[in-house]
Amino acid sequence: MDRESTVSAPHPSAPPRWRPLAAAYPAMSPAWRRWVGARDSLTLRLTEAGRPRPFRVQLLDQRIATPRRDEAQALGLPPGRQAWLREVALCLGEAPWVAARSVAPLEGLPDHELERLGERSLGAWLFRQPDLERGTIEATEDPAGFHPARGPWGRRSVFRHGGFQVLVQEWFLDAMADDLGLPSR
Repeated sequence: MDRESTVSAPHPSAPPRWRPLAAAYPAMSPAWRRWVGARDSLTLRLTEAGRPRPFRVQLLDQRIATPRRDEAQALGLPPGRQAWLREVALCLGEAPWVAARSVAPLEGLPDHELERLGERSLGAWLFRQPDLERGTIEATEDPAGFHPARGPWGRRSVFRHGGFQVLVQEWFLDAMADDLGLPSR
């Protein structure tokens, strides 16, 4: 399956160009709309779609650092403010299907729980919170930038739980599209 993008990608160090989900829909197949636009737990959806292969989280990086400008803006953080950053690959068997980057302000960070996530799913923790609110979903056709694998779509949204908020960015990778027989876009 040809996965080459016809959209020019930004410079590798440039942030992804995010746009409202509705603006991306004309370029998105119905099959991808069901994945990118889903508001439920991606962890559960991947686990079900990838059976019988085991689901696992591969922790790539977790640190306190300065988020990109677009990430800080999405969270309402002033430029230069430090935040909790976590980058993972969500894998089915040995194949990474999704690359994810999460950013949370240090204020309100439930570090006693998140610091110990290790190779467990942030989504599994988030979707157990009774007062969880998910903001609007934005989409991009640009690559993740922190993971070498490519894919057709990325999405992001801000989750809020009490005084805690986290920006979750997820890129659907070509391995997932190939394994599930999804179209190139």
